[in-house]
Amino acid sequence: MSDAKAPLERCRTDQPQGPTGGRGRGPDELFAALDLGTNNCRLLVAARTREGFRVVDSYSRIVRLGEGLTQTGRLQPAAMERALEALKICAERLQRRGSPRLRAVATQACRSAENGAEFLARVTEHTGLSLQIITPREEARLSVAGCLNLLDRSAEAALVLDVGGGSTELSWVELGGGQASGQGGARGPSMAMPPIRAWLSVPIGVVSLAENFPEQRPGQHDWFRAMVEAVKAPIAAFRHADPLRETFAADRAHLIGTSGAITSLAGLHLGLKRYDRALVDGLWMTQGDCDATAERLLALDPSARAGQPCIGPDRADLVLAGAAILQAVQELWPCSRVRVADRGLREGLLLSLMADRGGARRRSRRRRRGGTAGAAAPA
Repeated sequence: MSDAKAPLERCRTDQPQGPTGGRGRGPDELFAALDLGTNNCRLLVAARTREGFRVVDSYSRIVRLGEGLTQTGRLQPAAMERALEALKICAERLQRRGSPRLRAVATQACRSAENGAEFLARVTEHTGLSLQIITPREEARLSVAGCLNLLDRSAEAALVLDVGGGSTELSWVELGGGQASGQGGARGPSMAMPPIRAWLSVPIGVVSLAENFPEQRPGQHDWFRAMVEAVKAPIAAFRHADPLRETFAADRAHLIGTSGAITSLAGLHLGLKRYDRALVDGLWMTQGDCDATAERLLALDPSARAGQPCIGPDRADLVLAGAAILQAVQELWPCSRVRVADRGLREGLLLSLMADRGGARRRSRRRRRGGTAGAAAPA
């Protein structure tokens, strides 16, 4: 795989993650999460460990399932074929791994398309995979769960921004402040799921935004500004998060950004010759860093952006839409710190699967001992 295509089909193995809240049966018990989004098809397979989980297989391919959806209201034949081919690969990988315990979900494209359910029935027929369309609320919760150990627990709050191909989710997470900062790998109370005070989902993502604002020439500040304003209008309606602005202004909160577009921005900011998740995931950037990187991108035409090793041809027309969404959020909730997350929904799916499995096993042990089965702890 060439450097230019690194963001298009990212794979990783043996990467420790966490937390899961339990030991499980050991490294032989595998779990899998599959996320079919508007732009990407992603698979993650992991084994539970004491510290969290260890990734044993990962697959990601840009399929643009939502291409043309905003104009027609339907998934297009070519887009469905691309997604189906990627899902066949996922099914083969899962079979090679011994069919791990799996949760497979679909998000905005299948949620909003007239033929979304029909397409997923076809997926089941051809691959054996059964995908569940999840609600925006569940999508936001799972994205927060996947980013738990990137939260700085010394802050009072965090705003988790999940930029997808067809929708954007914002979650206001209450942290309390004064605890140990989550720098990755820590265990204990700081890794518990914090309360989500408010959340918002808007049907705007990098694919839909780029389609509605086609690029004509490099350096179009008015075009980029129009995208920022188009995103700010619906996000500004997130009135439940108004009190969070004061916390951000006092530098007692931070932003977490999770999306392929944001990780591509981070790779460009670092000047990477090849995308390296170990350097990008958990990276802190300032708002000035984000603005400067967007300016660099604006000066490039699509072919020059396609030649950037952390962007590639399939993200060349989407990365500035992602930068516009990030800038819109930063203007509404100004903050000095942004943490980049190369994780999110899939990791949240894995952690909830493992927590459900652990809760079921604990209830089973209580029944065998003659005790009363209680409710499982929330993921």
